[in-house]
Amino acid sequence: MKKIISRPRLILVLSLCAITLFGVTAYALTTTRLATGTMAFSELFNGPTDVRMSKTVIGPGENTGWHLHPGVLYVIVTRGTLTFESGCGGVENYSPGQAFTEHSTDIHRAVNYGSENLEFYVTAIAPAGSPGRINFDGPMCGPPVNTGECKDERWRTFNYPRTFENQGDCVSFVNTGR
Repeated sequence: MKKIISRPRLILVLSLCAITLFGVTAYALTTTRLATGTMAFSELFNGPTDVRMSKTVIGPGENTGWHLHPGVLYVIVTRGTLTFESGCGGVENYSPGQAFTEHSTDIHRAVNYGSENLEFYVTAIAPAGSPGRINFDGPMCGPPVNTGECKDERWRTFNYPRTFENQGDCVSFVNTGR
């Protein structure tokens, strides 16, 4: 039987395919750190605080995955449309020139449903030494941050950091953190 392709050529072809695939995938979402610094004290967290600035580009049809950020983020969209999907079900769209704030209780993902690259800049302010991002396998809702969020059966929607047995359990969590 005659060989159609030699083993070395097959390895070369498969290697080039892998490089092409990973090259395209890596470009679909790119975050570039622009600057970092630490403040000795910030009233925002009553202690040392890390400040990070970055630029993110997301290709058409891509997303950031479900996550949250410790601290507070200020986001400015400069290109495309950023669709902000909350783990609790909310959806907001932001166009170039629009800005918004993310809080540490927002489990979310940013999605580019458009046909051009999405570009946005972020300034993140968080307690010193905290991770820049905490990832989740899927959408999560929570935690409640005030007792009003536990009313009108809303306590049933929370599943992070845990579910609640009733409204009183939700209120207790808000008051004690447990």
